[in-house]
Order: sequence, then C-alpha cells, then structure tokens
Amino acid sequence: MTRSEVDHLDEKLHGEQVLDSSQTSNSVLFTCGHYYTKQNFLEEVLVKFQKELAHGHGSVPSSAQVLVKYYNRGDLLPLACPKCVLNALHSMDPRLSAQDVVRCDLCKDNVVQNYCDYCHVKLCKLCIGEHISDEYDKHKIVPFQQRKSTLIFPSCKKHSKETCKLQCISCNNSICAKCSILKEHKDHNVVDLEDSYNSKKANITKETEEIENIISPTYEEIRKELESQIASLDGEYEKITTIMSKQGEEWHKEIDGVINKMKNEIHEIKVSHRDILKKHLKQITQIESSIKENLRTLKDLHRESNVVSTIMEYKLKNKELSKLPPQVQVSLPTFCPKPIDRGKVYELIGSIKPLTATTDEHGYTLKRQRRPYRELLHSPEVIKTFNTGYTYLRSVSFHSDQEIWAYAEVSEIKCFNVKGKFINAIKTKSGENPNDVAVTSDGCLLFCDWELKTVNKVVKEQIKEIITLQGWIPGNLCVTSSDDLLVVMCDEAKTEYKVVRYAGSVETQTIQYEKGGKPLYSSDYKSKSITENKNLDICVADRAAGAVVVVNQVGKLRFRYTGHSFKSKVNPFLPRGITTNSQSQILVADFGNLSIHILDQDGQFLRYIDGINEPSGLCVDTHDNLFVAEYKTGDVKVIKYLQ
Repeated sequence: MTRSEVDHLDEKLHGEQVLDSSQTSNSVLFTCGHYYTKQNFLEEVLVKFQKELAHGHGSVPSSAQVLVKYYNRGDLLPLACPKCVLNALHSMDPRLSAQDVVRCDLCKDNVVQNYCDYCHVKLCKLCIGEHISDEYDKHKIVPFQQRKSTLIFPSCKKHSKETCKLQCISCNNSICAKCSILKEHKDHNVVDLEDSYNSKKANITKETEEIENIISPTYEEIRKELESQIASLDGEYEKITTIMSKQGEEWHKEIDGVINKMKNEIHEIKVSHRDILKKHLKQITQIESSIKENLRTLKDLHRESNVVSTIMEYKLKNKELSKLPPQVQVSLPTFCPKPIDRGKVYELIGSIKPLTATTDEHGYTLKRQRRPYRELLHSPEVIKTFNTGYTYLRSVSFHSDQEIWAYAEVSEIKCFNVKGKFINAIKTKSGENPNDVAVTSDGCLLFCDWELKTVNKVVKEQIKEIITLQGWIPGNLCVTSSDDLLVVMCDEAKTEYKVVRYAGSVETQTIQYEKGGKPLYSSDYKSKSITENKNLDICVADRAAGAVVVVNQVGKLRFRYTGHSFKSKVNPFLPRGITTNSQSQILVADFGNLSIHILDQDGQFLRYIDGINEPSGLCVDTHDNLFVAEYKTGDVKVIKYLQ
C-alpha cells in the first residue's frame, strides 16, 4: 500500500468515530493511540472480503482495495487509523503488502495461512483437512511464516521404519538410533545429524558468500585486467615500431628491407603475445563460468534448504575454486637502436629481445571481504576451562565447532569436543611427541614427527606420510586460507631455519632470508610457532629471538615485534604460541610474563590478557574466542576478549 493510498484513506475516514474499547471485545489499543480490531478478527474479515471480491470481480484485490471495501461496509465497526491497518496487515504476513495476495494452492481463493513442510503446499485453514486426509502422519502443517522450518530426515537403509537423526563422524554416514548401538559403530564419534546439517548449511551459506563476495569478484578483476592488457597491446607495440621507424629514417633506402623484416618480427611476436593472453583469458572465463554455475547451484540449495539429503550430498567446492591459476606474465620486447654501419645494417639497427612468458604461482591473490569491526572487551573473561589430562601441554588446534586437538610432550594427540569431553587419541608412529599439530579445512589432523622427519595426515584414524624430508627436521606448521601448508624446519645441525610452503606434497616457496642475506629466524633449536593472518602475512613466534617475525605473502619482512614495555612485565618476552583472528589481529602467548599480547596487523601493541598460567599454545574458534593451552596444568582456557 503506497503512502498516497494511505493519505487517501485518511481523507476518506476523516471525522469517523474512533472505536471505543467498551463497544467490542475485539479491539486493542495501538501505540499510535488508535483503537483497532484484534489481528485474528481482522484476518477473518480480510479473508471474507478477498473471497467475495475474487468471486465478484475475477481477481484477488490488492491490500488497498480490501481496506477501502472494509471501510465502506456499513455493518462493520469503523476503524480510526489506516496506517494501523496497514501495519497490522504487514504483521500478519509481509507478502500482503504486495499487489497479489499469496493464495491457497488447493482452493485458489483464500489467503494462505499454513504450509505443509513435507509436501511444500500452501494452505488456508479450510483446506488443511482435505490435504491431510490421505495419510495424516505423512504431513507437517506449520504456520506459513514458519514454512520450510521442519527438517526432513532420511530413512535408515538398515532399519526401514527408523529415521536417521544421528551422524557417525568416523564413517561419515547418517544413522538411526538402532544403528548407533551396533558393533560397527562402537567407539565411533556419533553426533546429532541436525547439528551436522546446521554446520554444513552454515558452510554452504559461507561458501555462497565467499563466491559472491570474494572468488567471483577476484576472477572478474583478473578477466578485466587481461582484457585491458589485450586492449593496450596495439598501443604498446606501436611505440616500439615508432622507435624502429625513426631509426630507419636515418638510413638510406637500401636498408628499408631490413626494417620491414624487423617489423614483421615484431608483428609475429605481438600475435604470439596476444595468443598467450587470449588463451589465459579463455581459461579464466571458463573458470568464472564454472563459479557462476556453482553459485546458481548453491542458491538452488538455499531454496530447498530443509531437504537434508540434498544439502548433505552437496560437495563443498570452495577449496578447489579458491586455488587461483598461475598468473601469466608476458614481457614486451624491446628495440635497442645502434649507430649506422653499412657493413652491419641488420645488426646495427638494433636487436629485438625475444618474447618471454612466465607464470607466478602467487601472482594472483583473492580479494578479501571486509569484516565487521569488533572492539576489544575492557575486561576479557574466561568462559570455559577443561583439563586435557596432560602435563606439559604444548598447544591446541581447533576445527569447526565440534573438535579440538591437543598435544603435549608425549606420543599421543588427544581429540576433545567443545565441552572438553575426550573423544579419541592418535599415537605417533615413532613413539615420540609431535612437534606441532594443525587441522585442514576438511577436518583432517596434521602433525610433524621430528624423529621420522615427516609431516603426517590422519584420515579415518589412519596415519599417512604426506611429506618426508631429507636433511631437514620439521618443526611447527599451519594450514593457510588456500589450504597450502606452511612448515617451519631446521637443518640437522640445527643452525639454519626456514619456512617452506607446500601445495599438497609439492614445495612451492621457501622463506629464509631478509634483504641483504641476513637470516629471518634465529638458529636456536626452540619452537617457532607459525600462523597465517587474514591479510596473508606469515607470522612466526621465534621464542629464542624473543620476537614475532612477520613477512608478507612473498616472504618480504614487514616487521619484528619484540614485546611491549610495561611496569608489571619485568621478564624477557618469550613468545611460544601464536594465532590470528577475524580482525587480522595477532595474539601471542608470552610464556615469560604469563600473558597474551594482542597486536594489530601492523605489529602495534593493543593490550594484554593476564591471569594465564604459563601460556604455551593458542588458537581461536569461529566466534573468535581464544583457546589457551596452559603448559604445566594441562588446562585449556577459553577466553572471550572481543565485544
């Protein structure tokens, strides 16, 4: 209903009697001061008139028409405020403000009031009985505003009369209550299927947002950049041919043939240049089309978001789509004129540097979505504490909202749920304690075995060696936003340290020295915890150096943080654990001063979190709550520090 229609009703009703509460029990006083009929009474009147008008005129009227008819009826009590009428209509169903009222799928006349969540049918109250008359237990009637709120669980394949409402994490299967007590699921991690569904649905929502806001815009930007390069090719190559022409004008006519030959060479190079860029553009366009197709699929899933099997069958693709292709870099040829010498015309006119095309694995970066800013709490609070059963707890690693992995100076790695309940444990092959643990985006545990010089992946409780080093010992590690692996390692003499990036098991980058050849990291054999920030910086807590060393994505030193002067912090800065949050802030465990340092992404100190007993390792959950591993107590403290 438009403002002009409301004003028209105001004029039409000017001077009408205001409804008094003593006149009827179907009145209620609105905040505007006008009396008005209760919602259920208005709903009955509205349905009645919509049906009358539909039968009389062959179409369902707009909300404005219904209101005018309502006011014109002599046998109904007058209403005082058309704006209140409009608000009441909107409160019953926002769709009533549209020109066409949503109608019952069965009778086609009455306003829809209910919805069958199993059949996806819109119903009025009068048609509910007819709809459920065949099989009552095969329907789920809910208010229309709550449509698609009922989850449709799959039937159990082993127990046909049972519904699967549990999820076996170990088997990655939906099971019923009877299945959960079978021998094949004994000691397995079984959770509510609804929880898994909600988590997967949240991931789909997140993936949709990432494609819409990050991946798709990134490819659009790459495509536009390539199109711009292609569009500017003629101008760039024209500059080169102009230089050649000026040089050629200085020579006698007998060298024109040589000049033309060189121009032809340039033209051929330009064709090759364009072909290279067009080929790359075609690849980018194809990937971009795939992204848009996947986005349409995701949005289709959203429209059928209460069908569990459809949601659960969908395979997340952001990991694949986030892997950007190598950037093609083609350098322009150059023409170098020389003094004229008739005996060496071709040579002295100049030389053309051949076309070179290289690929840079890190040439493209995903656009980053700006996160809502969150203030630091004035007084951080411990919201949860649980004990791991370890003494000398080293660190913790978080995955989703279901699993937390913890390790200590023993040969086993323990898994807990978010409530601190023990789930299971993994033992290292060597029988030695791991140097560090991390979790991949799909929930697989990774750990470094210094004795075997391996990086290992745990899949369905089976340990698989994915990286085996020769002459180097793996230390700390982390998983990046693109699912690459960053591993800190030292040589066997323990005098050199470096950070190596792996894509799967393939080494793609080494970070070891700053400008001038000076080592970035200390040579002392102590832990060097590592993490990637949201801006793709690589942050290392170098305990022996008493510093946090931060380099950018290509390995160039950005800054070193060596602590913050404060009267109560008298001991040397000893950074052990490190993590980052959604605000790109860096959190560092200061073992020497029993505190956590919070820095911004540029290394500026923001504040301390005190009251920690020998903080060793850190991680954050999806809500930015901080998990702190206390070294000797074996406790994990969960701290809320952001508003």
